[in-house]
Amino acid sequence: MLFGYKAIDQNGESKEGSIEAVSIDVAINSLQKRGLILSSIDPIEDKSIRKRFFFGRKVPGKDVVILSRQLSTLFDAQVSALRIFKLISAETENPILRRSLTEVADDIQGGSSISKALSKHPKIFSDFYVSMVRAGEETGKLNDSFNFLADYLDRNYEVISKTKNALIYPAFVLTVFIGVMVLMFTMIVPKIAAILVDSGQELPFYTKIVIGISSFLVDYGVFLATALVIAVFFLVRYSRTEEGKFALDNFRMQIPVVGNLYRKLYLSIIADNMHTMVLSGIPMLRAIEITSSVVGSRIYKQLLNESLIAVKGGSSLSASLSQYPEIPGILVQMIKVGEETGELGSILETMAKFYQREVVNAVDTLVGLIEPIMIVALGLGVGILLASVLLPIYNIASTAGI
Repeated sequence: MLFGYKAIDQNGESKEGSIEAVSIDVAINSLQKRGLILSSIDPIEDKSIRKRFFFGRKVPGKDVVILSRQLSTLFDAQVSALRIFKLISAETENPILRRSLTEVADDIQGGSSISKALSKHPKIFSDFYVSMVRAGEETGKLNDSFNFLADYLDRNYEVISKTKNALIYPAFVLTVFIGVMVLMFTMIVPKIAAILVDSGQELPFYTKIVIGISSFLVDYGVFLATALVIAVFFLVRYSRTEEGKFALDNFRMQIPVVGNLYRKLYLSIIADNMHTMVLSGIPMLRAIEITSSVVGSRIYKQLLNESLIAVKGGSSLSASLSQYPEIPGILVQMIKVGEETGELGSILETMAKFYQREVVNAVDTLVGLIEPIMIVALGLGVGILLASVLLPIYNIASTAGI
C-alpha cells in the first residue's frame, strides 16, 4: 500500500512524501529508521487501482473458487491464517484480488478475525461467504468451511456460466445478422433499387417493401440510430433502479423457454445456498436472509424476505413458501419432509442437485431449439431479400433478351 506522511527530520525541517509498505506499521518503522519524527501518516488511494476497479469491479468467480480451494488446503495443513493470506496474496495474479488479500492480511495482523476482515470487501466476498467463514471460526473447522465454499462456488459458477454461454451465442449471431442486413439495406439495395426503378417495369409488392425499408434507413437511419441510443441509455438507467430491476426480472421470467431456465436457476441457487448454510450450522433465519441477498432475482428476493418475516412470526419455512406460485409444490413438500424429519440440510442438498440437473437440461434444450430456429429465420430473411432484388433483375434481363 502507498502511504503519505508528514514528518520532521533530525535538523528540525519539515518533510512530506510517500512510502510503499505492506501495512501502516511497517511504513512507520521504516520512516523512524530514517530518523524522521512523524506528525501524520495516511494511506493514499492508488489511482491506477481505482481505474482498474472502475473498469472491472468484480473479481471473476473462477478466481474466488481457486482461492477457496487454496485456503481450504492450507488451513487443513495447519498453516497460520496470517501466513496463508500473505502467501496467497503474493502469488495471486489478479491485481484487485491481490490488493484485497493484502488488506485482509493486514487486518488479521492487527487482531481482526478472518470473517470481519473479509467483510470489508463485499464486492469479492458476499454475505454468504463471510457467514460461512464466521461459522467455521465458531466451530473451529475453517478448512471444512472453505471446502464447502469452494464446492458451492464451483457448482454455482458452472451452472451460471453454462446459462450465460447458452444465451451469448444466439445474441452474437442475431447481432451480426442485423449488422449485415443494415449494410445490405443502406449500401447495396439502394444501388440496385435505382436500376429497378429506371427500368420502368412494375415491381412486385415485396420488392417495393424492401426498397421502402432501404429508403427509410438511408434517409432517416441516423435519426433512428440516435433514438435507439437514447432509448437504450434510459433503459439502462431505469434497469438500475429497484423498480427497473424488478420489471426486468419479471420480463425475463415471462419469456418462453428462457423464463423456465431462469426459474430453475434461481431455485437451484436457493436450495444450494440454504443446504450449505444449514449443514454448516448457520441458523435458519440467517440462512434465509443471506440467500435472499445473493439469489440474483428481485422477485425471489422479495418472496424470501416475506418468508423471513413469516418464519420470525412462528411459521415454518415450507408453510411460508407454499403461498408463492414461483416456488414449485415439490420443493415445498420436500422442505416440509425435511422439517418433520430433521434432515432439512440433506433434503435441500438433494433438491439443489435436482435443479442443477434441470438447469443443465434446460440449457441443452434451449440450445437445441435456438440453432434450428435461427438457421430457418436467417435463411428466410436472406432468401426474401435476395428474391426481392434478384427476381426483378431476372425479369429485366429476360425482357431485354439477354
